[in-house]
Amino acid sequence: VQLQASGGGLVQAGGSLRLSCAASGLTFSNNFMGWFRQAPGKEREFVAAISWSGGTTREADSVKGRFSIARDNARKTVYLHMSSLKPEDTASYYCAAHNSGNVDSALSYKYWGQGTQVTVYS
Repeated sequence: VQLQASGGGLVQAGGSLRLSCAASGLTFSNNFMGWFRQAPGKEREFVAAISWSGGTTREADSVKGRFSIARDNARKTVYLHMSSLKPEDTASYYCAAHNSGNVDSALSYKYWGQGTQVTVYS
């Protein structure tokens, strides 16, 4: 199984980015998918998750109203649309394939991508 995240970069506060995560080697449409992030010296934290159909999403309170998650099962890709970015959003962002358990817990995910860096400057 491979999860390839991309789309990170350097962006000014208030700007937008779209992250992508392409999956291979798993039955993508059967899995909830999630995005997490980790800043230096901090624990990995939940950002957003999406059900297999895309009909149900969940976002962390810290990003609600600014970030949205979407998926394209035909392309086996999950997206994280980020807008109104803040310096505190700076982190490495990871996509993951859910296994079982609460979707906001990193322990519930079986497969992880390599991370893509997002840096927001003011």
